[in-house]
Amino acid sequence: MSIDIHEYLAEFDDIPGTRVYTAARARQGYWMNQFAMSLMKAENRVRWLAGERAYIDEWPMAEDQKQAILDRDYNRCLDLGGNIYFLAKVFSTDGLSFLQAVGTMTGMSPEDYQAMMIAGGRSPQGVRSIKEKR
Repeated sequence: MSIDIHEYLAEFDDIPGTRVYTAARARQGYWMNQFAMSLMKAENRVRWLAGERAYIDEWPMAEDQKQAILDRDYNRCLDLGGNIYFLAKVFSTDGLSFLQAVGTMTGMSPEDYQAMMIAGGRSPQGVRSIKEKR
């Protein structure tokens, strides 16, 4: 039995609240992630904080990717190919912890998000498919 890899991977997009980092997303977000990794160097963090738009415009990424970063819309960044571990360089540069940044992605306060995760995370009960929810 052969499986069409594209059909198989497309099924991941049906998982509510989850963005699976596939090869297609990696290709789409390559420059976004390279930009984020550039913030590992102190001199680049200084340049970014001194003029975000000017610094991000040096990177050959799509305008919607740039805007998602400028807006600190991390969910949108993930949709556009960003990798959360690379994007951590952006929110770390802003002085946010991983907990604080991920909390913004869930709509929960960092305290509520932390409590949920300590209690075992989100319940596996409920909507398991975006298509089934419609």
